[in-house]
Amino acid sequence: MNEERLAYFKDKLENMSAEITEGANKTLQEMTDSAGNYPDPADRATAESDRNFELRIRDRERKLLSKIKDAMERIDNETFGICDECGDDISEKRLEARPVTTLCIQCKTKQENYEKAKGG
Repeated sequence: MNEERLAYFKDKLENMSAEITEGANKTLQEMTDSAGNYPDPADRATAESDRNFELRIRDRERKLLSKIKDAMERIDNETFGICDECGDDISEKRLEARPVTTLCIQCKTKQENYEKAKGG
């Protein structure tokens, strides 16, 4: 992959990271600001459910941040876009859709089929 495309993907990853961090900071601010004093039990239950949902989303994003960091390290050490399994190039179309991927579509399909056959 040429330097221009690598710079494009690095910028894309940095933007993803910034968006996640901004969302996490916003969530933290909202949770800190909210009093959480609901006289109606139904309102309290709804607020608790919403907060749990938001925290699950942030946990998924935390895991994605780790994958983004790994992808940026692969850019730096010139292994970005190379499948960890077979060593072939990962298509730019796949990288565009999921820039943190480490597997080409063939290896990912094989992995998913194996997991499905195992039952989990």
